[in-house]
Amino acid sequence: MSEEVVFVVKVGEKEVEINENTLAVLREYLKAPMSLDELARKLGLESWEEAYELIKAVPAWVLWTPPSLWKSRVKWYLQKQGGAHERPG
Repeated sequence: MSEEVVFVVKVGEKEVEINENTLAVLREYLKAPMSLDELARKLGLESWEEAYELIKAVPAWVLWTPPSLWKSRVKWYLQKQGGAHERPG
């Protein structure tokens, strides 16, 4: 049985999970006028500083991945890194 992969970006002491919903908000930030304060609010972060740190920490390939392709893109990335093997249960 395979485990679902969770992609996490560390922001200070927090870990922010990147999933389809998070990615949709990040892409909205990239494509439309949105302040870092608004981004922080939409992602449940404490301040614009955390939102800024998140944007800096997220790899570019993640930011430009459409949310609908997220799961297949993560699978591709893991295969590229050699880590897509199932773990024994």
